[in-house]
Amino acid sequence: MNRLFRTDLADKEPSVVSVPIRKRMMCLNESCLDPFQAIRDQFLARMEGIRLNRYISPVTQELNAKLAAYVGCGIAKENVVWGNGADDMLYHIFLSVREDATSFAVSPAPSYFDYKTFCEAVGLGIKFVELEKDFSLDAEKYLQLASHPDCKLAILCNPNNPTGNLFPKEQLRYIVESLPDKLVLIDETYYEFSDSTFAGELKQHPNLILTRSFSKAFSGAGLRFGYAISSADNIYNLRKVLTTFHTSVLNQAFALTVLENVPLFCEQVLGVIKLRDDMFARLSSLPEVKVYPSATNFLTFSIGDRTPELFNYLKDRDIALRDVGAHRRLQHCLRATLSCEEDNEAMYQAIVDFLADAP
Repeated sequence: MNRLFRTDLADKEPSVVSVPIRKRMMCLNESCLDPFQAIRDQFLARMEGIRLNRYISPVTQELNAKLAAYVGCGIAKENVVWGNGADDMLYHIFLSVREDATSFAVSPAPSYFDYKTFCEAVGLGIKFVELEKDFSLDAEKYLQLASHPDCKLAILCNPNNPTGNLFPKEQLRYIVESLPDKLVLIDETYYEFSDSTFAGELKQHPNLILTRSFSKAFSGAGLRFGYAISSADNIYNLRKVLTTFHTSVLNQAFALTVLENVPLFCEQVLGVIKLRDDMFARLSSLPEVKVYPSATNFLTFSIGDRTPELFNYLKDRDIALRDVGAHRRLQHCLRATLSCEEDNEAMYQAIVDFLADAP
């Protein structure tokens, strides 16, 4: 053990994304649309007026206003803060609520893998409430754990990743209202694919904070831009754990240009939703496949005990999916991003071929 660092780091590992690298990357919920190519001229024109040798840029205030306007629902610039991806927002929210070594967060399981990663990174414990077999959430079980005095944060991913489902809005509202003295985080990373948000209810719930991302609907996985939305007081306190110049002016300029082209990206989102729904119908028509409904840009499915074999078969066909079977509720399940018609067709045909070759 290296005694120069926190003692609780001794049993932890650095965060590493372990996925197969193949021609068809359908494993990380990325978009097939390259946003730089889509808005290149407008972005480069903006950069002509931006000085990267300066810390402070007018683009910051422009982006703040534009982002608040995009959220809508009466959200003002004081209600938003951004960082290097939604992950960065999650990390700093976890950092801001950690009181001491007994502090913990609560999350449904299975849910986003890196809640645990980021909690561990900041020394915040995390406890889980297992979803039901149909991926529904038992609110009373969740509240029982989240009501503990040492629970500092209640996490809810909606739509949930990697199951893809939305939790009923009235259920989430009930949880928020039942925890008036806890910060409740609703992760809305896939909001644009579901059109379900609590942004319009933030004024009624001062304990609520939302996180969103430019990685999915805005095709900016490599951009690393995400944001949080909450009351002005909550955002003010969250800023206390952020470094002063925490997001590059370059990122801000690109994000602002994205927001000036929302219709372009909305069209892409609508196309992905159609691809998703079409693939759901096609996979559902295969008797051997169990596919779960989704309000995201991915589908989670299984072919039972032969799923690991299919995973490797797809890799051999240059198709990378995500194995999400670590949790027992998702045993023998794969997750496929459905952003590109060509990739979707290749995956579907490979699955059909695999099933046809079954002994």
